[in-house]
Amino acid sequence: MLSLGIVLCIHQIANHLFGPPTALTAALLSAILPFQIHYGQEVRMYVFLTFWLSLATLTFLKRQWIPFSIAAALAQYTHNLAAFYLIPLALTPIFQRDWKTLRSLTAAGFAALIIYSPWLTQLPAQLSKVTSSFWIEKPGLEKIFTLFLLYLPHLPLPNNLLLPGLLLATLTIALASFQTYRMPKEKSGLWLAYLSFTPPLLLWLASQISPLYVERALLPSHAIFCIWLAWAFTKTKCPAPIQVFAFALIFISAGIGFSQHVIYKGFPYAPYPALHQSLTDRLKQGDIIVHSSKLTYLPSFYFNRSLPQFFIIDPPGSSTDTLSPATRNILHLEYQKDIETAATSASRVWYIIFKQSIDEFTAQGFQSHPDIEYLNDHFTLASTEILDDIRLYLYLRKEP
Repeated sequence: MLSLGIVLCIHQIANHLFGPPTALTAALLSAILPFQIHYGQEVRMYVFLTFWLSLATLTFLKRQWIPFSIAAALAQYTHNLAAFYLIPLALTPIFQRDWKTLRSLTAAGFAALIIYSPWLTQLPAQLSKVTSSFWIEKPGLEKIFTLFLLYLPHLPLPNNLLLPGLLLATLTIALASFQTYRMPKEKSGLWLAYLSFTPPLLLWLASQISPLYVERALLPSHAIFCIWLAWAFTKTKCPAPIQVFAFALIFISAGIGFSQHVIYKGFPYAPYPALHQSLTDRLKQGDIIVHSSKLTYLPSFYFNRSLPQFFIIDPPGSSTDTLSPATRNILHLEYQKDIETAATSASRVWYIIFKQSIDEFTAQGFQSHPDIEYLNDHFTLASTEILDDIRLYLYLRKEP
């Protein structure tokens, strides 16, 4: 529902700036481009983030300052990286030399800060986590190319489609940029391009100091990107052949990305319904299910909370330690600190792990994942089932 709300916000922003035809085009682009589709289908914070920031943008344009304050505060509550969108948005009146709007926006910003203030006590701990052991690596210049790919065909793509996808995305963005350049007096178009690419740039620059570059957090900028493309190819006196060519590029990109979105089953995705069915059919009284991490546990927990299953928590303070104890307790998740504790009294253990997790340890010179090595030493491997990138092992305890 929220993803539909995002489409509506995009339509309303474009309609406010350019009228119904461009608004319908922008809404259509946001509905078909895979970046929006992907995260619109996931129960994660990114669709909330995009909705609140899209709403903040709309209320900013309409000078509705109370709704703006609420939307901006809720966006910041949703994800701290909302600031990388809100800062460029707040700088708009300065660039436009609109001092009256700047005064109103400043007051609205203070109101948003007051609404957000209860969470400020949590920021030091969050910042400490980010600076000491966040899982993101420092981004390089390759993020320019991945941004283009994210915005149009989306990622991941198989190797044989990476170059065609990048070519389609680059041509599309180049054409839209050229149309923006041709219309220097159309400040709204330039402003849309600014909000499409400045937040990623700011996030990239900040990540050179402390890595924060989470590409999913760029979804709000992508929503504005959809409006920018719609404007560039409907409101800039774009020649009809170029217009047709540009929309063909966009639709081909969307088709490539959507097809991959439908068929991709690699890490961290997997056929969880089939996994759940396999376990349910073969589980016996006294069996336990151990997940190597939260990545496979959470979908299994969603399908059936009654199964006797646990996951091994990430080492406290490590870069993968991203599920807080409070969250684990609120959701009533079952977990253990290590495989020894999880399997201590079990006679049969179903062990679930991603192949990528095994590969990470074998690449470091280990024979296998440490959990598997422990199980091999104390149990007998009875069966192995491969479900795309998931490995499902059944271990029987060795007789004394």
